[in-house]
Amino acid sequence: MTLEERIKPDLVAAMKAKDQASLRGIRAIKAAILLAKTDGSGRAITPEVEIKMLQKLIKQRKDSLEIYEKQDRGDLAVTEREEIEVIERYLPEQVSQEELEKVIKDIIEKTGASSMKDMGKVMGMANKQLAGRADGKTISAVVKQLLN
Repeated sequence: MTLEERIKPDLVAAMKAKDQASLRGIRAIKAAILLAKTDGSGRAITPEVEIKMLQKLIKQRKDSLEIYEKQDRGDLAVTEREEIEVIERYLPEQVSQEELEKVIKDIIEKTGASSMKDMGKVMGMANKQLAGRADGKTISAVVKQLLN
């Protein structure tokens, strides 16, 4: 089932329940799907593209959240947190910290990485293997920790 097919009934349910937070989050996803369909590239929207799209939406909101918190705008920060929560429902289940470290250790062993010079190799494989299940910032932090 595509992301678009999954959000349609959720959008209707959110409208009926008058759940404004869910409506904002689902409408943001729907808008991103529409933009991807009409961007002129002619690419199909694969599950991988859907995951990247959702991660981008979450990253945008986290960046905004950070700014709002620095400026003591609690009202706007709450809105961003709610939307992040809604969008995260459509991502695959996130890996735990222990599992993330285990996967990255395996990748380091496979690639023979020994120093920070090899970080690019490890990050490339880790991002492919953990697509949608961990964000790049977390993966990067764990790779740095393990390579030092």
